[in-house]
Amino acid sequence: MEWWLLIVGIMLLLIFDFTNGFHDAANMVATAIASRAMSPGQAIAVVSVFTLLGPLLGGTAVANTVGGIADLQSLSSRVAIHMLLASTLGAILVNLATWFRGLPSSSSHALVGGLCGAGIMSAGADHIVWGYQELLETGQLAGLMKVIGALVISPPLGLACGFALQRGMRFFLRGARPTTSHTLRRLQWLTTSWLSFSHGANDAQKTMAMITLLLVVSGHLATFAVPYWVMVICAEAITLGTMFGGWKIIQTVGFGIYRLRPLHALSSQIASSMVISGAAALGGPVSTTHVVSSSIMGVGSAERPRAVRWNKALEIVFAWLFTLPASALIAALTYTILKVVLE
Repeated sequence: MEWWLLIVGIMLLLIFDFTNGFHDAANMVATAIASRAMSPGQAIAVVSVFTLLGPLLGGTAVANTVGGIADLQSLSSRVAIHMLLASTLGAILVNLATWFRGLPSSSSHALVGGLCGAGIMSAGADHIVWGYQELLETGQLAGLMKVIGALVISPPLGLACGFALQRGMRFFLRGARPTTSHTLRRLQWLTTSWLSFSHGANDAQKTMAMITLLLVVSGHLATFAVPYWVMVICAEAITLGTMFGGWKIIQTVGFGIYRLRPLHALSSQIASSMVISGAAALGGPVSTTHVVSSSIMGVGSAERPRAVRWNKALEIVFAWLFTLPASALIAALTYTILKVVLE
């Protein structure tokens, strides 16, 4: 395999990581900004620092899961690299399209969809590790089943946690004075940091996995093990993206679903952080967008269900459902084009 294809692949994946950062930055800063706990500049600074620390200190469990979605060992290095390039391009294009529309879609869905679409087009469905045999034989989630399971379970779990936390917080603070809002805003500096660390530990690992796959199929690594330098460059790329932020999406998440006050923001941040950090520890690649948005819906439902802007929520759900098949289709088409151009 030509060395330049490896370089191009790594650069594309870092671009994807960057788009993931500015796409998902909105999910982390929106609640803090909407509740006036932080200024936009303060929120971006806090999120950037802890997003950088997440990939460096959060382990590689998620990367190992994503790295096991496709079986590339029996493919030629050229076919494998073309597949990874196409899947990355599909994910980038979907990220940019949804960002342009101000829709908080899932970068995880985009990357997984891209892998499946390009994988099926390049090598056939047999080279996707679906995971249903492992589930039937051992009861263990593996391959694509583990990824889909995490992506499907996490939004309702975020909604349930947001609902329960809001009800619990309202009960314990039922006699609190109005000045308590000041303390709640202060606490958001901690919860925003936790959420940002969780996001970095989960989301950047997907790019780590893809770069490591590139190194394996190109012969630069004998086995799938994420090098430290890959962790560093992925952490830096997602952090740079986070620093730019996605202001259109901030409007949707922070103001378009439910009118957030300090208690609502705090509850949603804790709920989101619990789900995302738990998933990262278990190796489940979840969508920060899904979890944060659903936790806000849960918080709103716990207080005033009619005040939740369900039309906007349905628009977000449509974007979630659209992302995976769209990125799969774009990646499949991109692979076809790359095969003609590069061979």
